[in-house]
Amino acid sequence: MTTRLSTAYSPCPNDTFVFHAWAHGLVPGDLAPEVTFADIDVTNGLAERGELDVLKISYAALPYVLDEYALLPCGGALGRGCGPLVLTGPDAPADPAALAGKTVAVPSERSTAYLLFRLWAAQAVPGGLGEIVVLPFHEIMPAVRDGKVDAGLVIHEARFTYQQYGLRSLADMGEAWEAATGLPIPLGAIIARRSLGPERLRGLAEAIRASVAHAWAHPADSREYVLAHAQEMDPAVADQHIALYVNDFTADLGPDGYAAVHGLLDRAAAAGLVPATAPGALDFPGAAAG
Repeated sequence: MTTRLSTAYSPCPNDTFVFHAWAHGLVPGDLAPEVTFADIDVTNGLAERGELDVLKISYAALPYVLDEYALLPCGGALGRGCGPLVLTGPDAPADPAALAGKTVAVPSERSTAYLLFRLWAAQAVPGGLGEIVVLPFHEIMPAVRDGKVDAGLVIHEARFTYQQYGLRSLADMGEAWEAATGLPIPLGAIIARRSLGPERLRGLAEAIRASVAHAWAHPADSREYVLAHAQEMDPAVADQHIALYVNDFTADLGPDGYAAVHGLLDRAAAAGLVPATAPGALDFPGAAAG
């Protein structure tokens, strides 16, 4: 008998590419998703309220939900060279210290992007930031271009399109993170209810890994699904997006992936930005014994 799991992930190309096969019954197993599409800020809130079975959330939100949800070892977004960017207008100073007292637009105060930005700014902007304004990510670049904010923290495909707005990159949060730690950048996590139990969690991880493998082996299968949800994104940009965010860490976090997650959450907790993570809280309950 098939078990239906209430599931939420974003309409971004990396998520639709990864989950297409699972969502369309193309992988083995008796677990199937009932999919809701929502931006990451919404899924973070759904997780904190414990409303769904399986979600894609920001790693920055993970410490707040680990009592109820387990981190899955696959399906998420980590990588190198894929960090958020701080953008400014073409005439703004190139020195990050000039952001002191300035207004910065961010996509969410509970996002990994904002957490990386705060860790970076604590060192790079000794005078302290000014007002932080939360905007939907697609509104940030126009706001910087139009002078409504002094700078913007951008994610996703904005890495490939910000020059079209006449903007420049002041700093790359991923480069700063990698230079400081040598670790990949943890961005988005896949979580599932602990109450599903080890056997179902293991089956869920197997289904997601199979979905990733299918996506890589048969990329044309997911094309219509990806573009249908890509918010009128140029197909070439969608391809760049997938190539950047779907990688070996998507198939399995592995030691480097787990080290990156621990590194981010431990540094953020030490800075008082997130609650401390209890020992063992990131361990996967569905891992095979022995």
